[in-house]
Amino acid sequence: MPLSLPRRSLPIRTAAAAALALAGLLASAAPAATAAPAPVLAAPDIPLANVKAHLTQLQSIATANGGNRAHGRTGYKASIDYVKAKLDAAGFTTSLQQFTSSGATGYNLIADWPGGDANQIVMAGAHLDSVSSGAGINDNGSGSAGVLETALAVSRAQFQPTKHLRFAWWGAEELGLVGSKYYVNNLPATERSKISGYLNFDMIGSPNPGYFVYDDDPAIEKTFKDYFAGLSVPTEIETEGDGRSDHASFKNVGIPVGGLFTGASRTKSSAQAQKWGGTAGQAFDSCYHSSCDTSANINDTALDRNSDAIAHAIWTLSSGTTTPPGDVYESTADVAIPDNGAAVTSSVSVTGRTGNAPSTLKVGVDIIHTWRGDLVVDLLAPDGTVYNLKPFSSSDSADNVQATYTVNASSEVANGTWKLRVQDKAAYDTGYINSFKLTF
Repeated sequence: MPLSLPRRSLPIRTAAAAALALAGLLASAAPAATAAPAPVLAAPDIPLANVKAHLTQLQSIATANGGNRAHGRTGYKASIDYVKAKLDAAGFTTSLQQFTSSGATGYNLIADWPGGDANQIVMAGAHLDSVSSGAGINDNGSGSAGVLETALAVSRAQFQPTKHLRFAWWGAEELGLVGSKYYVNNLPATERSKISGYLNFDMIGSPNPGYFVYDDDPAIEKTFKDYFAGLSVPTEIETEGDGRSDHASFKNVGIPVGGLFTGASRTKSSAQAQKWGGTAGQAFDSCYHSSCDTSANINDTALDRNSDAIAHAIWTLSSGTTTPPGDVYESTADVAIPDNGAAVTSSVSVTGRTGNAPSTLKVGVDIIHTWRGDLVVDLLAPDGTVYNLKPFSSSDSADNVQATYTVNASSEVANGTWKLRVQDKAAYDTGYINSFKLTF
């Protein structure tokens, strides 16, 4: 995970506003990933020993290459070569994507599992580079190893899901998500629309771990929460890494995203230590971006649980059939959002239905904005009942809100005027509601 960026100054925000029209052109809404009603097969247990063996190899690579696996260094290329060799031997179709950053050549590794519907792709990824100060075994050897061993489990099982599976290892994430941005920006809009969900795993073995789930796509989020609930492990919504890892590259162009995280430099609270164990008052990873992020900087229980959760999500989200869409009511009228101003609404009129709205009302939101964290987004039922979709978050520095939310609106009469209400709660950023739709 890269270093946290400070809140942007006015000149940068102004430049971001100038890019607003381009962002709108590039935004491509992808269908939301939908958890299958029942997986064809239960996901296998991911052997912790196998995941740790990959971490041992990454540590050895770093030790032999100046102590790190950073972008542009020999340790990074050796890491890519190690992962690629494993996948090639397992029957994946692999490709190296080259890019240039900071005057050095970087690499993304993409691995496709043969078969599945190529128009419905479930994708999982992790960044493989470290910072230059250390081996980066938790950040992010842990996520890279968990994704790799899950891919190898797909091969061992000869898994043949309904959807197509794609795995990725990103370069130069620590320099600002460079590799994943390059991949997404060079993916044609038609190819982006085929990705039904991207799952990101950045730091899943922190030594003083928490269990954090991304709160982006509702179906992906529920898949992970259900898994941990089955283990009687409580989870919290992930906020420390919002906009700071590779899922942001996908989210910013409208691809549904989700993922897992065990914490970085933030301090574990007493309440968190009570429910998860570990030490209150200390960072989740006190070796974050430091030379001590070695193979000794891993919590085995967290690594094991999260690796199994990766497999569970891959098996669940790629199996079965996609639920057919229901009736759609949509407004495509642009509504300007005043900067740090009054709330505005976009409306759709629902008529001709009987009874109440469903318990799984889908709310599709497409808001173009230069700092999404400034926004509070609510759904207003015809009787004025408010359902919050996205709260204000000063740390959420990504652009745009392009997501599908699920609302239990079963207590609401279906017919009437439904509204999307958006308010900008902080200065310097601009945007507009591009579209809003309800799927019954």
